[in-house]
Amino acid sequence: MPSTAPNRVSLAELQRRSSRTSRDIDEGATPTLRDLAEALSFSPDDGRIWLNDQRMVLWRSSTFGSLRAELIARLGQEQARSLLTRVGYAAGARDAELVRRTWPDSDPVNAFHAGPQMHKLGGIVRPEAIAFEFDIARGSFHADFWWHDSSEDDEHIAAFGIGTEPACWMQIGYASGYASAFMGKFIVYREIECRATGARACRLIGRPAEEWEDPELDQHYFAPGLSAAGIRSSLGGQAQAPMAAAGAKRGAALAPPGAAQSALLGISSSFSAARHLIERVAPTPATVLFSGPSGAGKELFAQTLHAISPRAAAPFIAVNCAAIPDTLIEAELFGVEKGAFTGASSSRAGRFERAQGGTLFLDEIASLSFFAQGKLLRALQERRIERVGGSREIAVDVRVLAATNVDLRAEVRAGRFREDLFFRLNVFPIALPPLKERRDDIPLLMEAFLRRYGEHYGRRIAGFTPRAVQALLQYDFPGYVRELQNLIERGVIMAGPDEPIDVVHLFRGGEIEAPHGLSPGLDGRLTELGARGAGNPTAMPAGAVPQASGGGGSTAEAGATGNAERYREALVAARYNVSEAARRLGLTRAQLAYRLKRQGLL
Repeated sequence: MPSTAPNRVSLAELQRRSSRTSRDIDEGATPTLRDLAEALSFSPDDGRIWLNDQRMVLWRSSTFGSLRAELIARLGQEQARSLLTRVGYAAGARDAELVRRTWPDSDPVNAFHAGPQMHKLGGIVRPEAIAFEFDIARGSFHADFWWHDSSEDDEHIAAFGIGTEPACWMQIGYASGYASAFMGKFIVYREIECRATGARACRLIGRPAEEWEDPELDQHYFAPGLSAAGIRSSLGGQAQAPMAAAGAKRGAALAPPGAAQSALLGISSSFSAARHLIERVAPTPATVLFSGPSGAGKELFAQTLHAISPRAAAPFIAVNCAAIPDTLIEAELFGVEKGAFTGASSSRAGRFERAQGGTLFLDEIASLSFFAQGKLLRALQERRIERVGGSREIAVDVRVLAATNVDLRAEVRAGRFREDLFFRLNVFPIALPPLKERRDDIPLLMEAFLRRYGEHYGRRIAGFTPRAVQALLQYDFPGYVRELQNLIERGVIMAGPDEPIDVVHLFRGGEIEAPHGLSPGLDGRLTELGARGAGNPTAMPAGAVPQASGGGGSTAEAGATGNAERYREALVAARYNVSEAARRLGLTRAQLAYRLKRQGLL
C-alpha cells in the first residue's frame, strides 16, 4: 500500500492529537493484544476452544469459503450478503459484550481498539487504523481503517474472481455490531475500497447511520426480510406475490434508527427468527399465538404482522382481555342490542364486528373466564357471532391473533384454560425472546427511544455517557423492552439540556441489583441512590453524583467531596471527554482518570 495514501495518519500521530472528540490509545492499557491472546485457551482432551467463557471453533478458511459460495449460489448475492452481514453484526456485538464484561475498567478507547485486535487474533483480517475518534456522550463516531489480507476476500476471489462489488460482508457486519454495542447507537461501516474489486487493500469507514448521505445502500443488508425472501424463493415458497406487495411495509418494519415509532427494531438472531416467522405466516389467514413475557413487544409484532398481511387496509383492533370485567367481556367482543340490559340505550357493535375484514388481537388471552372462553371458541369455529340480547347471527371475516404471558399448556393442565380453545389458537405459535436474549438489539433501541422522547418532550439530549451505555448493555431487564423504554424516557427527563444521560439519571426506581460488572464504586452508588427513594427528604437533587463514604474526618470528607464535584463539573463541561476535562483542570489524562476512578466517577 503506498505510504502517501490520502488522509492517512499514523497511530503515533493519532496519539499526539487532542480534540473534543478524539482520544488516545494507551498501548499498555487493558485489554492489550496479549490480554486477548491469553483469554484464548485450547482444551485438546475434550475438543474445545474457549475465548473466556465463549466456545470457539477452529476451521479452515476454505471451509468458510465453500459455505459462502454455496450461500451465494443458493440465495443469490444480495440475500447471501444480507445473511452474512447480520451474522457478522451479531458476532461483533457479542465480542463487545465479552470485552466489556471481562475488562470492565478498561478505557473506552482501548475497549474499542479490542475489536480490531480480536479480528486480527482470529486470523480474519489485519487492521491498520488511519483515523479513529468518537465521543459516546455526543453520539459522534468516525473510524477509517485499512484492512490487509482479508480472509473473506481471499475466498471470494478464489470462487468468483475480481468483480465490481466489495466482498467483506461478514467483516463489515462485525465492525458495525462491535461499534454499535459500544456507542449505544447504530453505526454503519462502508467498504470504499476492496481487494475483491482490484484494490491492493481494503479500506472501510464507519459513521453513525444517519450521517451517511444514502444510508439505505447499506442498511437494507441488515434487514432480516431480505435474506428471508431469498430463502423462500430458493425453496419455492408459496405466496410470493402478497409478500412482494408488502415489501415496502416490511422495509418499514425493519426500522433502522429514526424510523416510525411503531416499527420493530432488531437485528439479533432470536429477533430475526421471530421476524421471519411473522413474514412467513402474514400472507395466510392462520391464527397466530404470541407467547412471551409482558413488555416483550407482542402487540408490536401483531401490528407488524397485520401491516404486512393482505388485510393491512382493514382495521386492526386490539383487546386487553385482562382489563375487561367478566360481566362485560361478551358485550365487548360481540356487541349488544338495544335494551339487552339496563343502560343499553342503543345497539353497539363489538370488537369482532369492528375488525371486519381485518385483524383482532386478543392480548392476555389466559385471563378470560371459562364462560368467555366457550363463547370465543364458538366464534372461532363458526365465524359467526351473536350480539348480547340479539336474535340473529352475524357472519364475521376476522383474523385472530392472540397473546399470552403465561404457559397456556400449563394452564390447560391446571384446568384453568379450555384445551379445545388452546388448540384452536395454537395454529401458528411464535415465542418472542426476552430482551436479555437479544442484547445485540439494545443499541438500536436505545437510540430510537432517545430520539422519540427527545422529540416528545422537546429536550436536546447529547447522548449517553460510556458508563450509562455499559450499564444498559449489562442490565438483565426484568421488565423487558418496556423497561428499557421507561429507563430512556426517565433519562431524557432527568438529564439537563445538552447533557448526556448518565447512570444516575436512569436507575432511580429501585433497579439496584441490576447492572453487574460495572466500574468500581458504581454498584455502591446505585445502592445508595436506590436507598434514598424519591420521597425521601434526604434524596439528592437530579443529576447529583452520590459520594462513597470514607473513613476520614469531616475536613477530609469535605475536600474529597469538593474535588469530586469539581471533576464532575469538568467532565460535564467537556461532554465526558476525559482528555479535554484534564486539560481544563491542568492535569494529565492519566492523573485525571486515576482520580475519577478513586472518586467513583469513571
